[in-house]
Amino acid sequence: MEREVYYVKNMKTQFHYFVSSLTFVFCIFAKGPCQPHNHDFHPTIFGNQNRRFNKVWFSGHSNWLEYNVSKDAAYYLCCYLFKPDIGGQSGGKCQDLMNQKQHIETVVCKQSNQKKARYKIRLNTSIEVARYLSTQGLAFRGHGESESSNNPGNFIQLVKNFGRINPDIKALILNNAPLNQKMTSPDIQKEIVNAFAMDIMNVIISDLCDSPFCLMVDEARDISMKEQMALLIRYVDKCGSVIERFLGVEHVTDTSALTLKANIDNVFSRYGLSISKLRGQGYDGASNMRGQFNGLKTLIFNENPSAYYIHCFARQLQLALVAVARKHDHISSLFDFTTRVLNKQSKEILEALDLGEISTGRGLNQETNLKRAGDTRWSSHYNTLLSLINMFGAVIDVLELIGGDASSTSHRTESQDIVDRLLSFDVLLSLFLMKKVLAITNELSQALQRKDQDIVNAMTLVQVSKIQIQSLRESGWSSLLDGVTTFCEKHGVDIPQMDAKYVARGRRRRNEEEMTKLHYYKIETFYIVLDMQLGELNARFSDSTMELLMCFSCLDASNSFSHYNKEKLLRLVDFYPKDFTELDKCKLSDQLDNYIVDMRLSKDFFGLNGITDLARIMVETRRNKVYPLVYMLLTLALTLLVATATVERAFSAMNIIKNGLRNRMNDEWLSDSLLVFIEREVST
Repeated sequence: MEREVYYVKNMKTQFHYFVSSLTFVFCIFAKGPCQPHNHDFHPTIFGNQNRRFNKVWFSGHSNWLEYNVSKDAAYYLCCYLFKPDIGGQSGGKCQDLMNQKQHIETVVCKQSNQKKARYKIRLNTSIEVARYLSTQGLAFRGHGESESSNNPGNFIQLVKNFGRINPDIKALILNNAPLNQKMTSPDIQKEIVNAFAMDIMNVIISDLCDSPFCLMVDEARDISMKEQMALLIRYVDKCGSVIERFLGVEHVTDTSALTLKANIDNVFSRYGLSISKLRGQGYDGASNMRGQFNGLKTLIFNENPSAYYIHCFARQLQLALVAVARKHDHISSLFDFTTRVLNKQSKEILEALDLGEISTGRGLNQETNLKRAGDTRWSSHYNTLLSLINMFGAVIDVLELIGGDASSTSHRTESQDIVDRLLSFDVLLSLFLMKKVLAITNELSQALQRKDQDIVNAMTLVQVSKIQIQSLRESGWSSLLDGVTTFCEKHGVDIPQMDAKYVARGRRRRNEEEMTKLHYYKIETFYIVLDMQLGELNARFSDSTMELLMCFSCLDASNSFSHYNKEKLLRLVDFYPKDFTELDKCKLSDQLDNYIVDMRLSKDFFGLNGITDLARIMVETRRNKVYPLVYMLLTLALTLLVATATVERAFSAMNIIKNGLRNRMNDEWLSDSLLVFIEREVST
């Protein structure tokens, strides 16, 4: 590749020098000979007579005769330019030079245009192949790329396919191309994808323009165990829509806050982003991210006090669910037991498939296996509990079949123990209770992970979840008990007498207070679990610590702007001193008076669901020009993030791009490939 580059550069240098020299000569000749008609020609003694140049000769020989005043001598222009050794051919050469069609530059350029056309065909073929592979996240190279290889890799194979489709392309690519112009080398492939990435970044930065934005950062290890930091931005575009864009991944030597901050500064410098326009920052809540004294959040906030940190709402919800699952003994036991059932059932299904006792395929056994819960998304436990309830009878049958046919005593004992616990009222009550709780929080979790979710609507959804759990606590016990009782009757599970004394499993504790089963199920389980869940949600989504978000909630357009509060909206000016002056605060007060009347009277703003719809309609009706300060508040509210799910999706994409077979990708190649793959909407 280096030899090819040197050859091309050397050839270009020689060509340009050659053409420039000819151009210089051509320009002199095209200007014509120097013929000073008004010059006073001095006489010169030749023998016994005085002779001097006669300017009349210029009119008779206007094409070639010239006179040099400083040397007081006449010249034949053709001989002067092409030297005396050319002799009588000089006149013909000059005429050829004056003929534009025979000019050497024309001949060379004509030949160069043909080469350029062929080169362009080869380049376009490589570009389209690279575009397809990069947007689909596919590998470029193969294990062997020689001519005799049966599988030279996706890139070479697709280039060959282009040739099969179009004979004109086939005549110019691969073996039919010059050795230094095949356009298939790994370096060329990387340069093409890098050009895609640069073009995408230019579009993103152009769309961002001078708007305020929010930064999202997270770090994870790739397949080669290298720490990678992913960066995304969130902003409002010219149409009033919320946009989240991926900037790339940066390899970091460690995950300390100072190292992450230095890499963020490098990325900002590379793309011309200013930290002064940063209005929000969001991370996963790790200590190196949100530490009060030395965390990344603090380092950025010290540099820009308007860059407010918002803890990922989805992460807070997850932590609230995890806290309840860990603090309550019976709920923790329920999830541990569910994991045992999943592992046991999955193992036996695989063994049955291997033995040929059951077959698989499209439409067969699609619901045979229970849905497994994810480790980082506790909302996925909802699907696990739901599938366990729906497949309860089948699970019992499988476990009993395993216990009866097991060859070892340990397998029979384990299966029987799982069946006994599944057929107990205690487990089923906890199962149905957590299904109800997770059904409420599952909707919240799904909504929080949407890209276009705004902070005001997210807070409303959190409040709705709190109200639903409180309502379940106040009036949900009877319906829960009836549902569990009906389920027990259907599957032959013994229903305990609620007035009977409750006896816990295991050894009785000293001085343990006696209680009825009704008291235990209703008070110790039902009420305590819901109280713990409400407590965790209130602690992590506390209104008292979210003054900024509560002020933004006054922009909510639902119910005819029922949450509107002028004093709280004016309070927002104090949070953003870089965006509003004292004069702007006075203007904002007057704009708000006109704004709220206009919004409530205009039919365009009826039935809006949140500030996302409000911003979009304001742009469509050009109200953003009428109330620019109010629209600035809307922009700042929409800029604040709700969840960092987009960053986690970037790491999922990284596992697709850099997998076990492509674990030697360098950092720049990985970042470019990820950018094209994730932002393929922009690249197309």
